Amino acid sequence: MIEWVTVDTGPRPVPRPVTTPLIWAGAFGGALALMTLLHTVVGPHRPGLFLAALSLLAAVLGGCARFTAAPGTAVLCWLFLNGFATPPTGTLTWAGPRDTFLLGCLLTAALVGTTASRLAHARAAYHRLTLRTDPEDGRPA
Repeated sequence: MIEWVTVDTGPRPVPRPVTTPLIWAGAFGGALALMTLLHTVVGPHRPGLFLAALSLLAAVLGGCARFTAAPGTAVLCWLFLNGFATPPTGTLTWAGPRDTFLLGCLLTAALVGTTASRLAHARAAYHRLTLRTDPEDGRPA
């Protein structure tokens, strides 16, 4: 069956974010690659550096994601951080305040990336869609 849809040829004011499962796949693959790279280059006992790198990854992924993807992105990054960077290495543990802080940092990074991206896209769309006028004569510039 053929379904007729209209084709929008005009500019989209705000780009659509990437789907959540694709962002989570990127978080899984990116965190795995980042953990491998950092373990190879700097060694396993630098959890602060690992947290900073994974926070940057979460913020970058948040830049092209929906807000609903942020918690899953933070949890996936935390799983790799907890399993491979914080002692005891190789086992998943829950140390109340420490892991709450790590999850909070990763969630904040993902939300900051998403918020910054949404605001930048909205601002650019506003500037594309508004008509600029010259204040002296009222005509378009």
